[in-house]
Amino acid sequence: MTWKWLPNAICVVRVLLVGPIVLMTLEGRYLEALALIVVAGGSDVVDGFLARTYGWRTPLGSLLDPAADKLLIISVFVTLAYEGLVPVFVTVVVVLRDVVIIGGAAFYQWLIAPVEGEPTIISKLNTACQLLFVFCVLTGAALSWPPMSVLNVLGAAVLFTSLTSGLNYVVGWSKRAWRKTHPGSQ
Repeated sequence: MTWKWLPNAICVVRVLLVGPIVLMTLEGRYLEALALIVVAGGSDVVDGFLARTYGWRTPLGSLLDPAADKLLIISVFVTLAYEGLVPVFVTVVVVLRDVVIIGGAAFYQWLIAPVEGEPTIISKLNTACQLLFVFCVLTGAALSWPPMSVLNVLGAAVLFTSLTSGLNYVVGWSKRAWRKTHPGSQ
């Protein structure tokens, strides 16, 4: 029996955690929401480790994993903005970045060639900044820690890495599309 399905199952659990995380946040149950976000983040690490280490990668997993991450991040940011815990403009930048990336990937897939997911270093840094920011915002709401100065620095890091990684994807995929549609010209 193969366990190749396990990373995908863990990813589905992460998707299922989004609803309770949003609900708990809206109810002001920040510690419980924080605990579920830690579980969701841990599940992302575990499913990625299993897929890479044991070769349990699947086409479904290559789509499901980033979709689960984006669903979690977007849902939490929108909820935190609704609750007044995160500035709306930060949430707009985070959401627009993902919309641009998803839209660009869909168009590339439709018009040019199959998309092969390959997150960049700045994109990974952006995800780390977003998760750390969300963690600290919820910790701040629940425990009044860390101080607002830390949240401001992390919020600025989220803005910078979101804009930089979004631009990096647009430029990189535009170049790739040009080379694919105009062979021989560089």
